[in-house]
Amino acid sequence: METSFYTDKELQEIGFRKLGNKVYISRKASIYKPESISLGSNIRIDDFCILSGGTSIEIGNFIHLGAYSALYGGSGILLEDFSGLSARVTIYSESDDFSGFSMTNPLIPDEYKVRFSKGKVTLKKHVIVGVNSTILPGLILEEGAAIGAHSLVNKNCAPWSIYFGVPARKIKNRKQKIIELEQKFLSN
Repeated sequence: METSFYTDKELQEIGFRKLGNKVYISRKASIYKPESISLGSNIRIDDFCILSGGTSIEIGNFIHLGAYSALYGGSGILLEDFSGLSARVTIYSESDDFSGFSMTNPLIPDEYKVRFSKGKVTLKKHVIVGVNSTILPGLILEEGAAIGAHSLVNKNCAPWSIYFGVPARKIKNRKQKIIELEQKFLSN
C-alpha cells in the first residue's frame, strides 16, 4: 500500500548525500539537487516543502519541517538536532537586492548583482521557528532561540532568547528545561 511518504527504498533512489534512519518525506515535497542534501535520523518533512540543495542543506536528528516550508540552500543551510520549522517558514541563504543598484532574479549572472546577499544560515540545537516566518542569508540562530509567528529574522539571534516581529526583536529569555528533557529522552 502506497503511503503519503516515500518508502525507504524510494528515498535511497533519490540520491541524497547522506540519509539517516526513520526519515519521512512527503511525496508532495519538492527536492532539488539532492546530492547536496544531508539528512540525519528521525526527520519528518511535510507536504509542499521545498528543499533546494544549492551548496548544501544539512538537517540533523529529530527535526520536523512543517507544510509549505522552504529551504533555499544556495550558500548553505544547517539545522542542528531538535530544531524545527512550523508551517510556511522560509530560509534564504541567498537573496537579491531590491534597491535598484543590482539586477535581480536567478537567471542574471552574479556580475550584474552588485549587492547580492549570501551566506550560510545556521539554526543551532533546539531552535524553533514559528509559522510564516522568514530567515535571511548569513544568520546564526544560537542554541535555544525561538522565533515567534510571522517574524522576519534579519540579525543573528542570541541563545535561549525569544524573538518576535518585523524585524524580529528579542522580547524575553527562553527557559532551558529542554536540555534536561533532551538528556532524559536520549537516555531512554
